[in-house]
Amino acid sequence: MNAKDIANIRKQFKLNNDLMKIREILNVYVQKESGEIYHSVISPFEMLEQESQELFLMNFKKILTGALDAKLFELKFHRDAEDSTQMILFDGLQSDTTDDWIEYMHQIVGKMFAHTVYEFDTVVTFIRGEYRKATKKRDPESGEGGDDAVYSNEFILCSLNKTDQPKKALVFDYVEREFRSNNAFDPIINLAQPLSGFLFPAFNDNAADVNHILYCAGKANQPDETFIEQVLNCEEIITAMEEKDSFELILNKVIGDTVDAQVISNVYEEIDRVVQENKENEESEAPKLDSRDIERILTVSGVENIDTAKVEHAFKAIVDDEKHELKASNLVPKSVKIETKVANLSLSPMDLKHVKYIMFQGKRCLLLEIDDDVIVEGFRLESEIH
Repeated sequence: MNAKDIANIRKQFKLNNDLMKIREILNVYVQKESGEIYHSVISPFEMLEQESQELFLMNFKKILTGALDAKLFELKFHRDAEDSTQMILFDGLQSDTTDDWIEYMHQIVGKMFAHTVYEFDTVVTFIRGEYRKATKKRDPESGEGGDDAVYSNEFILCSLNKTDQPKKALVFDYVEREFRSNNAFDPIINLAQPLSGFLFPAFNDNAADVNHILYCAGKANQPDETFIEQVLNCEEIITAMEEKDSFELILNKVIGDTVDAQVISNVYEEIDRVVQENKENEESEAPKLDSRDIERILTVSGVENIDTAKVEHAFKAIVDDEKHELKASNLVPKSVKIETKVANLSLSPMDLKHVKYIMFQGKRCLLLEIDDDVIVEGFRLESEIH
């Protein structure tokens, strides 16, 4: 799934939407001590109070929010896995009765707590529904398109949430007109910060892909490997941060630990050009780089005496899987930080070409090329000509 696919689904989680029909919602309360199901309740989603629906819809959007390869990951199922989660989800999606669906989802819950012990009670929420997307936009003149013809796919979404104990507080009783302590003991389900979750199946080119699942990590660049391998039975993944670090190590091995700011700026600019070109062409698959692509990028960026064998050796030494390709969008940092005792700078990696590291009057200096005047506390600084 790409970011556009995910965004299209996420924005459909709203009240009274014909393009997103949530049929059933199953909430499973699991105790921390035993990891066993304490209570399970299912109901038609439309039967919930509107306020409850809105809270859950917010929670479902959280499961589909975040950067790809950092918070959200498209995972591939292992083939022939024992007690396969892929088959459990597929059978659950196809089940004709509510009782069968509950049984399949309880199997998933059992796998979740067979390998992990939490320090708090948790609630696992499942929904089963239908996601629709118009095959083409409605023509304002002819009126054709829109909901006249749609892609339609069944899905299951899961959210795992912690429970918090209510805080002691002093409240004012309007009826008795007195101050008293808050005696509420009911645990609060934290729907705003899911521990993890998933969407099955994944969607690519408007079609369901039952061989993949979209997984949501609780924190960016911190996927739960146990959950991925033991619960979902999916293949290992590499986060965006890990790919970025690998790329930096490859560059270090090829060009050394000293580099001209212009060259490194050119490298990031060329990678960004590849990413933007892919977006303009509206290609569904994100661009990826192998050792030959990296060699080309370094060459056009001004790195001299590039040796093909050296680039291949560096790539194989850093990346465990020789067939693995680095996703281009993961390699360009959002910003580059330059920290000194005098000041700290944060700038776009493509703007590194405007920075020079020079020796001036026997002192190391950063020379920053700018277009505008420099204003300090309302004063325009005088410029010196050297």
